[in-house]
Amino acid sequence: MSRRCQMTGREPGFGNNVSHSHRRTARRWDPNIQTKRYWFTAENRFVRLKLSTDAIRTIDRIGVEAAVARIRARGEKV
Repeated sequence: MSRRCQMTGREPGFGNNVSHSHRRTARRWDPNIQTKRYWFTAENRFVRLKLSTDAIRTIDRIGVEAAVARIRARGEKV
């Protein structure tokens, strides 16, 4: 599963684990991506979105129609 938020575009961050002896090993910080289903009244159907928890709160605030418009403006298919 792609760890990318459809609304905010949030992706994994990359860096290093640094041990006590200062050895570095690669690691990544994955965003908290959830699959969420919303009823989209404009098209009379459900839309399934992969969203970060931050984007879920944003959709609760602005509404599904505005969120889908933003996602489509970014060029993503919904």
